[in-house]
Amino acid sequence: MTRFPTPFLWGAATAPHQIEGNNLNSDWWAREGLMPGMEPSGDAVDGYHRYAEDIGLLADAGLTAYRFGLEWARIEPREGQFSNAELAHYRRMIDACLDAGVTPVVTLNHFSVPRWFAEAGGWSAPESAERFAAYVARVTDILDGVEWIVTINEPNMMAMMVMLQEAARAGQMSEWQSPTVGSDGAEPSRDAIAQNLPVPKPEYAAPFIAAHRAARAVLRERTTAKVGWSIANGAFWAEPEHAAKLAQVRRDYEDLYLEASAGDDFVGVQSYSTQEVDGNGLVPHPPHPDNTLVGTAYRPDALGIAVRYAAEVTGLPVLVTENGIATADDARRIAYTTAALEGLADAIADGVDVRGYLHWSLLDNYEWGHWGPTFGLIAADRTTFVRTPKPSLAWLGGIASSNGADLAERS
Repeated sequence: MTRFPTPFLWGAATAPHQIEGNNLNSDWWAREGLMPGMEPSGDAVDGYHRYAEDIGLLADAGLTAYRFGLEWARIEPREGQFSNAELAHYRRMIDACLDAGVTPVVTLNHFSVPRWFAEAGGWSAPESAERFAAYVARVTDILDGVEWIVTINEPNMMAMMVMLQEAARAGQMSEWQSPTVGSDGAEPSRDAIAQNLPVPKPEYAAPFIAAHRAARAVLRERTTAKVGWSIANGAFWAEPEHAAKLAQVRRDYEDLYLEASAGDDFVGVQSYSTQEVDGNGLVPHPPHPDNTLVGTAYRPDALGIAVRYAAEVTGLPVLVTENGIATADDARRIAYTTAALEGLADAIADGVDVRGYLHWSLLDNYEWGHWGPTFGLIAADRTTFVRTPKPSLAWLGGIASSNGADLAERS
């Protein structure tokens, strides 16, 4: 008997800059390789040209949803100048999903922005929300048939990235600190695990909240899609004596963004691991043999914790827009995902309204400055671009085909 509702989205996710390759007009392309420890994306895994194959592999495995992004830097390479060819390209991706019986979940911004936008002040510029809304308005021309739209991916992480970029410009960073990777992509070193990224300051949240709300207004006027944004959820915890600091960290890192979801149709939850908070703030993940390739603790229970918290704060339906593990051992990926889905099912049984689960990621990809960590259900050769599905793809497809009924049998 299934513990998941019907209908329920079962799928996987990608981001355009991480898989497409040669995103020449983006701010990320402009800065890649300029700091020690930062690798270039280059051709990535040529997802731009191979999307039909990727969607086909996803659908053939039994998955029913694909979250992918539209690359703003391609669509609007200069302010006010929109590329009809690029819009047509992304419309073909939407059609490929629909033709394969796959529900497209479309993300309008996933970390990278056009170079002109960045050079004009980026998200800190007074006009940022207006500029983003103009892009969104043009994109609505190709969104017919899209039922789920994520306006901005992880605005809380983006706020942190703005802080990191400011630190880099001020000469306060000697080596690149990826927002998602705490190591060089090989086995995490003790120093890498000790590295701790900052909690985003509250004043950096305002531009993203304004941009999200402006985009939502446009989408509500021009589409019938469900609209929300996705939040990086830390599944934070603390000993009782540090309860006040825990509340402060949650407030700055998550609550500001979760509360800004008021009026949305859903909230996207993105969870990978938990993190402790003490009197000084976030505690770096201690070295442990079970830590993942990005240095985080092996905590599949984080997903259940995160969806419960997001639902409690927002009161909204939850769509799991990312969950996964950086590992070279695919059996460990299956074990992690099994436990994560068990926790998700328990949350649903306790009344949390969850609409779907989208695994990160469909493909091994570029992890924002690093190539080493492998999150994918599919391996992709970076020279030949040959796709090789891992056992985890067929495993998750089997879970999807039964709507989770045979989760225990396939674990």
